Amino acid sequence: MPILAQIKKDMDFYKGLGSLLKVLKGVAVSQFHILEKKLKTFDKFSYAVESFIEGIDTGSIPHPFLKAFNQNQAIIAVTSDSGLLGGLNMQVMNMSFSELKSEKDILMIVGERGKIYAQESRIPYKGFPGIKDETRFDLALTIRDYVLKKVVDQEVSRVSIIYPKALSLINQRLEKFSPLPYGRTETESNFPLMNLKEFIQESSLEDIVEYLVFLWMGQKLYDILGYARLAELGARFIHLEESSHRLEDLDKQLRLKFFRFKHEITDRSMREIFAARSTCINR
Repeated sequence: MPILAQIKKDMDFYKGLGSLLKVLKGVAVSQFHILEKKLKTFDKFSYAVESFIEGIDTGSIPHPFLKAFNQNQAIIAVTSDSGLLGGLNMQVMNMSFSELKSEKDILMIVGERGKIYAQESRIPYKGFPGIKDETRFDLALTIRDYVLKKVVDQEVSRVSIIYPKALSLINQRLEKFSPLPYGRTETESNFPLMNLKEFIQESSLEDIVEYLVFLWMGQKLYDILGYARLAELGARFIHLEESSHRLEDLDKQLRLKFFRFKHEITDRSMREIFAARSTCINR
């Protein structure tokens, strides 16, 4: 009987846990679709900046935003503050670690989970807070200002961003985006780039390019943080869904075990009753 009571207790526990997972899945789905509707990218802005720079002879401008003066890299790894993502954070960090080639490379980590992995691997890093919807813009500007200063000071010449991107609620993949040194890129809207051959020049070409790349970098980081946040919600739903299926399998096993033990107890009781009656009759 104590074993049967324990099994029943476990069944009640897993039933309650299953209800909690169902609620968490609903929250994750709701948050995903709300953010997906709110998420806006600035393709027209990228088109304007890239088209403008396309009209400039950048080959003659010795600016660190345009030319690599060394092989040092800044790797920006975008992770989350919370778990329940089914290993997505670990994938981001493993890819980021593989990009580090020398001791002069700088690892920058967004989110607490990535920092934990770096600490466990004893890899130095520069940490930034995790992504929150209300502070995403400020976070993008903070990261931009930090990494661009490293480039201007020629501590690094190359910048790569490793982040998860949600293709749908149930499909995420890792992306690597290398914004610097700046080169012609294709915007997500695939606008044809204009060729601006003549324009009135009041500032130096170097200052113009520096300011445009400064604005462009902030916009790209803002978009990437939004993609990563959306992927986080999608990965959380998938992990909760998988956990629900495992919980259902465990519940089935417990139910079979419960009924088997109950049947054995009933069968044993019946045998004992018949044995007792047979003894009385023989006497």
